[in-house]
Amino acid sequence: MEQHVKRAAIIGGGVIGGGWAARFLLNGWDVSVFDPDPEAEAKLAPVLAQARRALPSLVDVALPPEGKLSFHSDLADAVAEADWIQESVPERLDIKHQTLAAVQAACPEDAIIGSSTSGFKPSELQAGATRPGQIMVCHPFNPVYLMPLVEVVPTAATDPALIQRAKDTLSSLGMYALHVRKEIDAHIADRFLEAVWREALWLVKDGVATTEEVDEAIRMGFGIRWAQMGLFDTYRTAGGEAGMRHFMAQFGPALKWPWTKLMDVPEFTDDLVELIAGQSDAQSGHMTIPDMLAARDGNLVGMMRALKANDWGAGAVLNGHEASLRAGTVLSARADDLEDVSAPILTVRRAVPLDWTDYNGHMNEARYLQAFGDATDRFMALIGCDADYIATGGSYFTAETHIRHVDEVHAGTVIEVHTQVLAGAGKKLHLFHEMYDGDRLLATGEHFLLHVSLETRRPSEPAPGILAALDRIAAAHAGLDSPEGAGRAVGQRP
Repeated sequence: MEQHVKRAAIIGGGVIGGGWAARFLLNGWDVSVFDPDPEAEAKLAPVLAQARRALPSLVDVALPPEGKLSFHSDLADAVAEADWIQESVPERLDIKHQTLAAVQAACPEDAIIGSSTSGFKPSELQAGATRPGQIMVCHPFNPVYLMPLVEVVPTAATDPALIQRAKDTLSSLGMYALHVRKEIDAHIADRFLEAVWREALWLVKDGVATTEEVDEAIRMGFGIRWAQMGLFDTYRTAGGEAGMRHFMAQFGPALKWPWTKLMDVPEFTDDLVELIAGQSDAQSGHMTIPDMLAARDGNLVGMMRALKANDWGAGAVLNGHEASLRAGTVLSARADDLEDVSAPILTVRRAVPLDWTDYNGHMNEARYLQAFGDATDRFMALIGCDADYIATGGSYFTAETHIRHVDEVHAGTVIEVHTQVLAGAGKKLHLFHEMYDGDRLLATGEHFLLHVSLETRRPSEPAPGILAALDRIAAAHAGLDSPEGAGRAVGQRP
């Protein structure tokens, strides 16, 4: 049976709409974009370029093949076959009502309609709608193609099954759906941002701090903490062993002190606007916006990959997305699941992350070893030497490694590593990895390993199940030609 092609319609191709288009497109959805701006396609191009550079760097397995992108001058054409419709038009309720009415007149009745609104409540969006329950707030954060948070805000008119389908869809895109239980102006996250923004404006207006000093206070201090713990967990740890109760007893009285001006907004005079804009130009005017966006994306990728290593916060969302990308492929299979093991086995398929490259723009030497090490780990898991087995006291230790660098590899390249067993019997395991970009050979890695008892730290026999799986693959690979480069030494002539 032909598999259903998932389709998303993006209504409004600005910064937010463009980010949504990239998020869907790079996760394998076909995307149709409607925007009356004749320059919409040209304006979306740099957003897609940024996303193609950054998003694949977050996960250690390749994303699905990119979907098809189309642009439409007629809204009805854009939404006619859509499973998900994301409205990102300007923040005016009359425009949103007009747009949503046109969408519902042409879209499937079971399609999800999400609004990117940062302030309007879903009941306001649903007012006068043909099918009110079809519309919900799905408020993302910029850049949408990297930031995982989406605030999902329904109303009582929304079918719970539709809410769950929306949350499942966002999860499949590598996003975190925060189900907001009660509708409120500006939802949850933007209420925090508004509070910080108000206070920052007063600090600059009153001459207490410049725009740069406000930004440094955030990014050198609590901004880093909040990225991995949030507000309440941060204060819980500040209370020491006694936790949150001690923190609140110590600092709760400060809430009554007149420290902030959160309910008082400075008047937006021309002088204030010029003061803010001038300081902002002095702060970062030496960089172009594209340079700032590239730096932003690189920093976000690096921080989220650090969280990913600890399976924490946004990193845990990435790990869940990565597991779903591996599921049902050879990259998650056990040896018994594979009917045919006669050819070298795919053990790695991933994009080269931004932080794997050096000053020449090439993948650096340490990352070749990491990629081949990941291939070895994957092969070990394939034959049953996984985390559960290692916990019982046995594992393979690498005794020798030889890597050949054959061709250049750059950030964003989708690499595949195929692994051949040169020898596998008893305690010994001899693997040969070949790294490819399509048909282009990039590098080879030859690894010799010994099975070791973690208690004695000496070579030992693997468990029978591992031996059986290894013997089966080794026997199947025995008939293969010896790969070019196997057994080479450093400096050996071709």
